Amino acid sequence: MKIVIIGGTGLIGTQLGALLQQRGHTVVAAAPSTGVNTLTGQGLDAAMQGAQVVVDASNSPSFEAEAVMRFFETSTRNITRAAAAAGVTHGVALSIVGVDQPPGNAYFHAKLAQERLLRESGLPYTIVRATQFHEFIGTIADSYTRDGVVHAPSAGIQTIASADVASALADTALGAPLNGWREIGGPQRMGIDALLRDYLAALGDPRTVRTDDSAGYFGAPVRASTLQTREGAWIAPTPWQAWLARSTQTA
Repeated sequence: MKIVIIGGTGLIGTQLGALLQQRGHTVVAAAPSTGVNTLTGQGLDAAMQGAQVVVDASNSPSFEAEAVMRFFETSTRNITRAAAAAGVTHGVALSIVGVDQPPGNAYFHAKLAQERLLRESGLPYTIVRATQFHEFIGTIADSYTRDGVVHAPSAGIQTIASADVASALADTALGAPLNGWREIGGPQRMGIDALLRDYLAALGDPRTVRTDDSAGYFGAPVRASTLQTREGAWIAPTPWQAWLARSTQTA
């Protein structure tokens, strides 16, 4: 098959493209750097020509509320229009576990808009909701840091390796559309505060983690189970500690 990956040069898209090519499929890595701009529509029609599947693994360049909403709404409309015109038979979108559990932050609201537009597009579709990636824990630690102290909630989190996300997306792209969503997550559940203590200790980072349940998650309150998968989810094979050990050895 020919498969178009929106965000094909990013963390997930690059790994997904390699997996699909290894399985014998033709991959188009669609990104501004390869001449495809989902905000303007530039290059989309040409990229979609002859494709059977499109996977949207893109991300907004800005997390500001208005900008991120504009990105996902405009991009999704352009992607689904071009896909429908080309006869694409499966649209896959990468989304977030907990995105539908209020109260959400501006990014979650924008991802929900993306999901809604895909559902309403008329394309056969599958939405893959993933938990937070192992690779982004450093960014989370920085976002919680004030005056050298990491103020993090005890709410649970279930991080997943990006390689496992790519693997799940590859299987989804090659399967039949669900016309619904599936959840994927890592094999371990930990408090955000405990996870960050692990991470900083492994790096030798001197910052202290202080448990603060008012800290929320990127601007919104977070419930105990918001960032964890529900029953029936696909559980990835790569444990947090194994990934952390490998990443610190190669850092």
